[in-house]
Amino acid sequence: MNQEKNNPNYTSSLIVLTTLFFTWGFITVLNDILSPYLKGVFSLSHFEANLVQFAFFIAYFLGSLIYFILSITVGDPISRIGYKNGIIIGLFVSAVACFLFYPAATTFHSFGVFLGALFLLGLGFTILQIAANPYVAILGTPETASSRLNLSQAFNSFGTTIAPVLGGFFLFEYFISDKNDGASSVKIPYLFLSAVLVLLMIFIYFSKLPVLSNKDKIEKKAGVLKFPNLTYGMLAIFFYVGAEVAIGNNLVSFIGLPKILGATPGEASNYLAYYWGGAMIGRFLGAVSLSGIKTVRKYISMVLIAAAAFIMIYFITYYMKGLKFEQVWYYVGFMILNYFIFILGRSLPARTLALFSVIALVLLLTAIFTEGKVSMWCMLSIGLFNSIMWSNIFTLAIAGLGKYTSQGSSLLVMMILGGALLPPLQGFCADNFGVQISFLVPVLSYVYLFFYGIKGYKPKPVLENNSD
Repeated sequence: MNQEKNNPNYTSSLIVLTTLFFTWGFITVLNDILSPYLKGVFSLSHFEANLVQFAFFIAYFLGSLIYFILSITVGDPISRIGYKNGIIIGLFVSAVACFLFYPAATTFHSFGVFLGALFLLGLGFTILQIAANPYVAILGTPETASSRLNLSQAFNSFGTTIAPVLGGFFLFEYFISDKNDGASSVKIPYLFLSAVLVLLMIFIYFSKLPVLSNKDKIEKKAGVLKFPNLTYGMLAIFFYVGAEVAIGNNLVSFIGLPKILGATPGEASNYLAYYWGGAMIGRFLGAVSLSGIKTVRKYISMVLIAAAAFIMIYFITYYMKGLKFEQVWYYVGFMILNYFIFILGRSLPARTLALFSVIALVLLLTAIFTEGKVSMWCMLSIGLFNSIMWSNIFTLAIAGLGKYTSQGSSLLVMMILGGALLPPLQGFCADNFGVQISFLVPVLSYVYLFFYGIKGYKPKPVLENNSD
């Protein structure tokens, strides 16, 4: 890779990219609101409503597959045009997709057009994922790559934490009126999001981001498959995304069980911020833990960040959802556990991944075979330990790929497919064996992630010289 000389400071570049991660996290989670919203507007069945997530996530798989085919036939596109240009293209496609919500709601008033717009949005985000994740990883030293990606992903999680609250307010309250109670109430929010993406695209275009692209000969072959850390990493991404989405999708049903909390769907959904917010907390801590900050300062910073993040989530759930501290104090104990497991990880991405996988597995099994609030908070707290998995897997998987980095990135993004396949499998088990026992489905995921953290991540030398 041809980087600027003398180890330049990439802080300003990382700030720009962090804004990007926040924005696409915010927009992605709005799908959770769109699904029940469009279900009511178009009188959809449960299966039809689930096509919202299917249309979006299948685009990740197909988009990445197309990218990979291009990379082995005509050469890696990102290696040709550079990461910055790849991000700009991804933002343009995403902006067009958000704009299409306007004609879908007005001119066509068609659920099918909405699905088409969501599919295009997924393609745009696929390009962003392929370009932005490795770009953040290489903007600095390899030793702190996981730290940088965890920080960017933390702001992505910040977007996913606040989007349901803000999105729900605008879609279900602010833009609803007696004359406008149908699909057209989404047009203004998504026109606004389209404008935001265009402005971000223009901002990045004129920003002095380093132009990092591969000047080596563009290979027209699947040379990336020679790297075991990448091939094992593909399965790791599949199982991680599958487990995270499967657990999140079934939490409301789980909390609603009489032997867990017996809550109504509305009451149960109030607790979801602690599952998804846990990913944000863990990623902020991971950014500090896996950085080069001196030990004492590092651990003090982690305590302060964790406290601030919890206060923010508590503030949201108390004032927006009415959850009092006596209802959520259990979570603090799991945050303390998360903190000490970070210390045991000793700022090593693979070791931290392995430890977090074990803890997530123990919490999952405990939640399955116990009852009441212990079971509920064990399940909710898995989000804290899912937190660093994407970032750590991604950086470990692309380590040493050199000119195949973008090609490898496309394969990793393709494995987001796990988020489309494991949840239906768990749903099938829930229908036939019960909701609580269905959570055995993600158990295999954490077993595999433990394997990747202790062995699967290790690169093996290949005959070809792949250095930049």
